Amino acid sequence: MAAGAVELQRMQWRLEELEQRVGVGACGPCKVADEVGKVQMALSNITGKRERIKILFKKIEDVIKYIDPQYIDRMAVPDAMKLQFILADKQVINSRAALLEQVKNLQPILDSASIQAVPDHATKLQRLSQIHIQQQEQCHDLTDDVKILLEDYNKMTLLLSKQFVQWNEILTRLETAKEEKPAAE
Repeated sequence: MAAGAVELQRMQWRLEELEQRVGVGACGPCKVADEVGKVQMALSNITGKRERIKILFKKIEDVIKYIDPQYIDRMAVPDAMKLQFILADKQVINSRAALLEQVKNLQPILDSASIQAVPDHATKLQRLSQIHIQQQEQCHDLTDDVKILLEDYNKMTLLLSKQFVQWNEILTRLETAKEEKPAAE
């Protein structure tokens, strides 16, 4: 009952707003409801006097039925052809029925507390994903640092190897020179 009163007040407010929007006419403020009532009466008087219009109003339901786009489909497609359409899609219908049966059987799982708690875990998951992204960035930085250290190590090893080779050559020359001196004396 209270909902009906609220709805009535809302309709009255909308009517008053509409009247304000229509504005003031040449003869002062006009009430929309009164004018609509006058038009209704004029139409009733006209239709009451004309037999053809009475018949037309009675046939409005038929006109609406004929205007419906599905009316042509109902008239043009016989029942036997509709049956053929259904039989042609029998496999699809059966597979979808099986899938619906599977969903029906899994419904208790979907209604379980674990699935219902998923929205609560979303914030935790988001926080964990941010931590994971940070750890991936740290890992990438560490990988870059290790690559730099390995490159430095390889350079140092190469330089040391070259130095040892040079020292070995110098030492070999000195040893050969020393061995040649005592033989020459």
